[in-house]
Amino acid sequence: MVEEDRVKWEKFREKKKNTITNEEFLMICELHSEYMNHNYYKPCTCNPKTIKRWIEDLNEIYNLPYAN
Repeated sequence: MVEEDRVKWEKFREKKKNTITNEEFLMICELHSEYMNHNYYKPCTCNPKTIKRWIEDLNEIYNLPYAN
């Protein structure tokens, strides 16, 4: 994960809450499409299962060893 994205993701992870803002939702969609190599799209918000999985995926990438 590039430094700019790491900083955004770190700020997101610092927030301890059960909901996300629309801005955070869009960021997750953007980052997931970039790092998981798929076209950008916004999953339906009626079922949070996909976005929760995407957050887990991004957390795994964030936690990979990072060379400064």
